[in-house]
Amino acid sequence: MSKDTVLTLAYVGAFAAIIYGIVLIVVVMRQPQGNERMRSIASAIQEGASAYLNRQYTTIAVIGLVVAILLAIFIQGSTKGDPGHVLTAVLFIGGALCSAAAGYIGMNVAVRANIRTAQAGTVSLNAAMSTAFRGGAVTGFMVVGLALLAVTFAYTLFGQSATTPVAKFFHASGSAGPSTLLGLAFGASLISVFARLGGGIYTKAADVGADLVGKVEAGIPEDDPRNPAVIADNVGDNVGDDAGMAADLFETYVVTAVAAMLLGFLQFRGAAGNMQLHAILFPLAIGAVSIFASIIGSLVVRVYAGSIILGLYIGMVVTAVLSALAFIPVNNSLLNNPRYYWCSLVGLVVTVFIFAITEFFTSDSYAPVRSIAKASITGHATNIIQGLAIGMMATALPAIVIAMGIVVSYNLAPNGHGLYGVAVAAASMLSLTGFIVTLDAFGPVTDNAGGIAEMADMPEQVRQITDPLDSVGNTTKAVTKGYAIGSAGLAAVVLFASYVQVVTDQHKIANVVFKLDDPMVIAGLFIGGLLPFLFASLSMQAVGRAGGKVVEEVRRQFRENPGIMDGTSRPDYRQCVDIVTASALREMAVPGLIPVGAPLLIGFVLGWKALGAMLIGSILTGLFLAIQMTSGGGAWDNAKK
Repeated sequence: MSKDTVLTLAYVGAFAAIIYGIVLIVVVMRQPQGNERMRSIASAIQEGASAYLNRQYTTIAVIGLVVAILLAIFIQGSTKGDPGHVLTAVLFIGGALCSAAAGYIGMNVAVRANIRTAQAGTVSLNAAMSTAFRGGAVTGFMVVGLALLAVTFAYTLFGQSATTPVAKFFHASGSAGPSTLLGLAFGASLISVFARLGGGIYTKAADVGADLVGKVEAGIPEDDPRNPAVIADNVGDNVGDDAGMAADLFETYVVTAVAAMLLGFLQFRGAAGNMQLHAILFPLAIGAVSIFASIIGSLVVRVYAGSIILGLYIGMVVTAVLSALAFIPVNNSLLNNPRYYWCSLVGLVVTVFIFAITEFFTSDSYAPVRSIAKASITGHATNIIQGLAIGMMATALPAIVIAMGIVVSYNLAPNGHGLYGVAVAAASMLSLTGFIVTLDAFGPVTDNAGGIAEMADMPEQVRQITDPLDSVGNTTKAVTKGYAIGSAGLAAVVLFASYVQVVTDQHKIANVVFKLDDPMVIAGLFIGGLLPFLFASLSMQAVGRAGGKVVEEVRRQFRENPGIMDGTSRPDYRQCVDIVTASALREMAVPGLIPVGAPLLIGFVLGWKALGAMLIGSILTGLFLAIQMTSGGGAWDNAKK
């Protein structure tokens, strides 16, 4: 398979995903919206979500512009007269724009699919499920399509051997390679950090404020229209679990693809024939064929034997199986070694295990969640103790699976190219991103649909459809968070391997070693280990402060306007939306600086050894802390059912 053939395949796959997403937008928008009351509620959610996202992206744009200028000034080219810093800044902006576009488009469709899902609930369960799934699929396929398009386009223009006029303009030395794509990955990472962080603060602060005062103090049901924070709560589902997750997995996809291509470029330097070029192109090829598999998998999703979750998992299995089959001709045409094919299967197997383990620890059908519910009989304290214990226990199996995936893929790769084998496994795992993000975005749509049905006082039979959809949506959100963490963990290992290879190349060191008797390495490990805890602490404090302001506002409205509780007066929904929007944007600044500033500070002050050790420390503690928090939180959330 020639270079032009692979690039054409990648472009076709990327545009197929984007076009499929556009078709789904048309299909979803043609569905009926229901009565005037439903449209009024949905409009408030749309306005709140758009207002937040517009302000968030404006804030990030200012930060991004400053970073781009710094990159253009300080990042030097590989040789004298080689303005690689300009190229890095250009690709940084491109990565940020594509990531923002994927989240923005997806969320704007999700907040319009919710009302249509609620209305479809008046028809049948299958109609409501199909509408919600298609609404989520817009986000999923826009993410994977724009991500693959960005990487392929950047490589076509800038990542080759400076044979194109544009590449020659930016790289006068003619030494351009996949390493120039790191700016693209950095841009996607910046959007991911702030979109995930800001969206997370928003959704949890609104959730805390709505539930503490509404459900606990006032004793009104969830999504009750008398709750002043109910619209903010529904907005939060979209900005956190839709736009935020979209930016998260867009970044992981781009970073993994770039890191795998860079490893192929570095590890196969001097290899016979076109092996180096084929190793660079392989991640693009498997990403493209998996898009077609994901499209087919999405078309088979429906309610099977009355089960919603079964239909979603059948689509997932079809996607994985078709991807595995499609990898065979890709491997034979490019790498021509069955060992690399087995490495790609390792990534798919890791995905399946992560899904199964996360569902086991977060679904109310299994022992861990039921044990938390049982512990609640004896009070709040035992509930908290058991929940913390389950969250900690949930870290073991995913860590073992990821470790085994790394070991197996490393040893499967031939000729001492173990790191590239791990990169192939990570790229294979991320190739399923289109369908995975669809499952995650399905959750906010169904959650909002249930809220609209409740607030619009729709018939009970509609709630009997939207409630099971909401329950399954909570499960898919928890499971896809597990996937996001697992894939990020595997991708982080690939990134670290790329870092080592770059250090080897830049410093002309034959064998980069991080010795445990080196004080710089020890210092880096300790600093890296503390960063995820510091980041998590600052984020949780931010949620607490923002949530506290929502609580005070809801209490004020109940106190000053008694007509709200008896239904004779309408709450001021906008006030809560404005409070949580301003709080989330303000509170995300300090914790958001940690992942951006810490590597720069450690690298400049302590050097490359401390920076490498810091990366190792943050990967380890970050993986365990993330799994503990998401699985423990998901288990607590479902224990109340």
